[in-house]
Amino acid sequence: MSKVLVPIAEGFEEIEAVSIIDVLRRAGIEVIMGSLNDQMIVKGANGISVQCDRSVKGLSADDLDMIVLPGGWGGTKALAQDPHIQSLLQEMDAKRKNIGAICAAPYALYTAGVLKEGYTCYPSVEDEIKVPGYRGSQSAVVETANIMTSRGPGTAICFGLAIVKKLVGTEAYEGLRGGLLADTCAPL
Repeated sequence: MSKVLVPIAEGFEEIEAVSIIDVLRRAGIEVIMGSLNDQMIVKGANGISVQCDRSVKGLSADDLDMIVLPGGWGGTKALAQDPHIQSLLQEMDAKRKNIGAICAAPYALYTAGVLKEGYTCYPSVEDEIKVPGYRGSQSAVVETANIMTSRGPGTAICFGLAIVKKLVGTEAYEGLRGGLLADTCAPL
């Protein structure tokens, strides 16, 4: 069974985090909701709190198949400034393990130095990401090497499904896509 870490930081975008976690768990993927500290209840950008499974402290790339960062500018800034998350992103990239980020969160990949030239993100965040000669894509999901990115709350289910396809396969992807009535998610 694949294991994915979704780090949850104060100010995270609730739709993105919960949609991605839900879709992955429906596919049988083990998802760890990890707080940045020992506080297990974390409040999102819109005042919705979630309970995390554990702290991210002590987790390494060897423990995971993928890390997926939800957006929300407050949560993204916390992820971009957290030394453990930044180090974990670098370790995952060095081992060519899968990394995902949605909305503002590609900024945290950028600060870690792991964002590749092909990416997408929330439109206003493009100005914060300075990949020479490149502006983000308008596609719902972009995959470049081991990095997968998505645009925002409205693309969260499609992003979750793309992760399912990558980690579990086409059959699980198609089954979930149909069951979720996610016809707007283009076949990948």
